[in-house]
Amino acid sequence: MSMFELEFMQRALIAGLLTGLSAPAIGTYLVQRRLSLMGDGIGHIAITGVALGLLTGSAPVLTAIIVAIAGATAIELVRARGKATGDVALALLFYGGIAGGVLLIGLAGQGAATLNTYLFGSLTTVSQSDLYVVVGLAVAVLVVAVGLGPQLFAVCQDEEFARTTGLRVQLLNLVIAVMAAVTVTVAMRTVGLLLVSALMVVPVATAQQVTRSFRSTFITACAIGVAACLAGIITSYNADVAPGATIVVLALAGFVVAAVAGALLRRRTGRARPLADEEPEVGVPAPEPHVVSAGHPHAHNPACGHQKVEHGDHVDYVHDGHLHAAHGDHWDEH
Repeated sequence: MSMFELEFMQRALIAGLLTGLSAPAIGTYLVQRRLSLMGDGIGHIAITGVALGLLTGSAPVLTAIIVAIAGATAIELVRARGKATGDVALALLFYGGIAGGVLLIGLAGQGAATLNTYLFGSLTTVSQSDLYVVVGLAVAVLVVAVGLGPQLFAVCQDEEFARTTGLRVQLLNLVIAVMAAVTVTVAMRTVGLLLVSALMVVPVATAQQVTRSFRSTFITACAIGVAACLAGIITSYNADVAPGATIVVLALAGFVVAAVAGALLRRRTGRARPLADEEPEVGVPAPEPHVVSAGHPHAHNPACGHQKVEHGDHVDYVHDGHLHAAHGDHWDEH
């Protein structure tokens, strides 16, 4: 228990807890929008923000936030206006972000060791001031992700439908992009900029193996993210390895376990409950019962005057609001 008495470990665990909550929270929306790699692109552009802070002597966390938000906004505007597809815009962030970061790091006179603490995370670099910033940003992300959940889900599921209902689609897309940028900077100290996207995507993919609704996926992904972060930080301290890599490896291991368990559960459920016995979905009316009318009082024919419904090899008739189908010696009434 001595590790929990160390102040830097206490700060790292608090930061890891908040990272494990906020990263999957925004990652759920990114996965729903099929923009799983957006976190990678923002992480690369945030490297330029870190280098800018080291060059100017200001707080790297704050400059990373500003640059990451600017980059995320730019990629969303480029994608929305059709100037480039989503993957092209992400590629521009990949290349420009890492190139600008390395260039500015060199101008600032900082070595690779300093950059590695931001790329792969470091437990000892989480200062008290950094922790205050992380707490504030993580709380803001969670409040927005939960408070605007229905609107954000509608936009992620179907933009055209959301637009017809009166939602401001472009503004909500920008909210998602900005939240993703803020989440990247929140996870910068614990997971690292190069691996933060994994914490935004892997817990969500893991939760999807065992859940069937958006809300349950959201909650389960956040729980998996917290477990992976806390376990990874403790393991990295004991094994003296990078916390970011440890967290991601544990998250991937959880995905493998969930994938196997989900496959077995679906197979077992499918065998125990035949398709014909499944209950109708909520909100979907049950089909009307099939009625056989053996003694139909009227003999339908082409000259009877009732509406005909042709089906290629036979003809049905509409009578008194019902569809009558001839089957040899009896009529079926639907």
